[in-house]
Amino acid sequence: MTQRKRKLVGTLALLLMIAVYAVLAVAVAIVLQVRNVSTVAELVYYIVAGLLWVLPAGWLIAWMQRPDA
Repeated sequence: MTQRKRKLVGTLALLLMIAVYAVLAVAVAIVLQVRNVSTVAELVYYIVAGLLWVLPAGWLIAWMQRPDA
């Protein structure tokens, strides 16, 4: 696969991944009832959940940037 095609596929995958991740993060927060625990727990949860998507996104971006073989 050429780098150009990887960038297209990776961009579409990244958009889909972020949308699905956001829905899952909110669903987990609802199931765990984070809002009912405390404001600090809610803040910590959303900070962690808000940053956790960066790792797979970084791996995907690194894959997209690989030079052609």
